[in-house]
This record gives sequence, C-alpha cells and structure tokens, in this order.
Amino acid sequence: MPQTTDIPQDAQYPVLTYLQRLLDGTLNGDDAIHMRYPTAISQFLGFRIVEVGEALAVIELNTHPEIHGNQQGTVHGGLLCELADAAIGTAHSTLMGEGETFTSIDLKATFLRPVWNARLLARAWATHRGRTVSHYQCDIQREDGKVVARVDSAVMTLRGEHARGR
Repeated sequence: MPQTTDIPQDAQYPVLTYLQRLLDGTLNGDDAIHMRYPTAISQFLGFRIVEVGEALAVIELNTHPEIHGNQQGTVHGGLLCELADAAIGTAHSTLMGEGETFTSIDLKATFLRPVWNARLLARAWATHRGRTVSHYQCDIQREDGKVVARVDSAVMTLRGEHARGR
C-alpha cells in the first residue's frame, strides 16, 4: 500500500481525506476519524461509496426484488430513502470537523419510476451549506441514466455538548 510522508501513520484525518483514501486504497491499518466508516447499516444493505468530494457523495447499490422487494415485487421505497439518506449523510460528513456530528431533520422522497434488478447510483450534493442547517438533494439513477427517485433533506450540524456521544 502506498504511504505518504506528509501525514503521520497515527493521524486523525479530516473525514473527506479519510474517505478519499478509503476509495483509492491508500488507508493504513491505524488511520482513523471520529466517525464510523463503513457504517453498519451500509454494510448490512450492501451500499458502496463510489465517489466523494466536498459536500458530495455517490453511493452504489445492486438491487434484487427477492431481497429488497415490496408487495408488488419492486424495490421498496424505504430502501431508496435509506440509500439517499446514506448518500446525503456521507456528503455532509465531508464537512465535519473534530467534535462535530450531524443529524437529519427531514427527508422528502419523490418516487418517479419502479426499480427491479438494477445497479443504482445515489448522487447527493449540498444545495445550501449553512453553519447549522444545510440542505441536500439526492438523485437515484438506474444504470440507464433514468432517475428513479429524488430526495431532498435538511441536515443539522451538532457541536459541543450536542455532538457528544452521537
């Protein structure tokens, strides 16, 4: 694994740097941040980060109706909301400093097309970056480029006592 000389091996990286190094395969075994990546829910559901930038993230999921289906046999809308929430949370986490965390304060989903077996990409980006409340949009696309859902969310940054233990 390539190592850099400008960052000590036991360094606590900014979240964005950590995620970029995670994607390009240059993390060391003792590299750390104050957040958990990959998250437990993302591992359980099979989400994969495929792109990350400042206030931007793209998460990938291969869907299967036998695993992710609803009563009609299409992918459950709740899974699409969770995928969007993961992309939005990852995008917002790139802005967090030491001692800061965040929480979603709302989420609005618009479902545009059904999904069965598909490779989905959830692309989330900030539409407004505030000191405390930021707004995000997430488009979930199938491999044919068609948007299957659009999700808007507000995220609150927590600091100090409000961030402890979260």
